Amino acid sequence: MSQYFKHHIFFCCNQRGEGEVSCNNHGATAMQTYAKSRISALGLKGKGNIRINKAGCLDRCDDGPVLVVYPEGVWYTYVDESDIDEIISEHLQHGRIVERLKI
Repeated sequence: MSQYFKHHIFFCCNQRGEGEVSCNNHGATAMQTYAKSRISALGLKGKGNIRINKAGCLDRCDDGPVLVVYPEGVWYTYVDESDIDEIISEHLQHGRIVERLKI
């Protein structure tokens, strides 16, 4: 049985209470939206390709913001759109893990 998506990416978009560490305090929702639009613009969206999803707490907010790429199970942190672009280009398009962002 083949997998439905080549890659499935989950962005932790959790928002904890005031004063608590959470990925959404670092712009996770905006970065998830950006990644989704980039994947679409590159023609990589959909069955057999790439799916970008929001997730609730992935229980790694202390390392955050975080995203995880499946089926590999590779966890990344990121700061801005250029980090997201690098993950898309290197990992999702060329199969090379971005070691500097891996957690």
